[in-house]
Amino acid sequence: MALDKLTGENSIAFIRSEQLFDWARRNSLWYLAFGIACCAIEGLMSASGPRFDFDRMGVFFRASPRQADVMIVAGTVNKKMAETVRRLYDQMPEPKWVVSMGACANTGGPFREYPNVVLGVDTIVPVDVYVPGCPPRPEAVQYAFIELQKKIAEQTEGRLAARRDQG
Repeated sequence: MALDKLTGENSIAFIRSEQLFDWARRNSLWYLAFGIACCAIEGLMSASGPRFDFDRMGVFFRASPRQADVMIVAGTVNKKMAETVRRLYDQMPEPKWVVSMGACANTGGPFREYPNVVLGVDTIVPVDVYVPGCPPRPEAVQYAFIELQKKIAEQTEGRLAARRDQG
């Protein structure tokens, strides 16, 4: 039985390069912070600080969209800013994910009555994880990244299962 674990399809010896890349991708998320309002300061920057320490989770800030694989939209997005959000999203390499952070980014928040406010960033870019709150707590931001890591792992499992069914 011990020999089966060493020689089986899911063993370390027979790990696929795709599985290895997905593991690295899941455990090394580089985010582009698009912080527009108070959510960025109170939620995102607090989560990146020494008390909550994103680095231990493998989550690092990148200032360039061409180096980031996660976009965090934090704060009120107005229609004038929507074009910039989309342009930055388009500049990110594949695969890419989006985290919508705070009530304003999720639904327009308390400013939804204004005609220039976008009623949710999901009308501009596809959102993978929503973080509720006004402003969201740093723990909620970290939980969102844990959920994003789970989602990436599920995508990997789904891709591998589809290949097993085909072949």
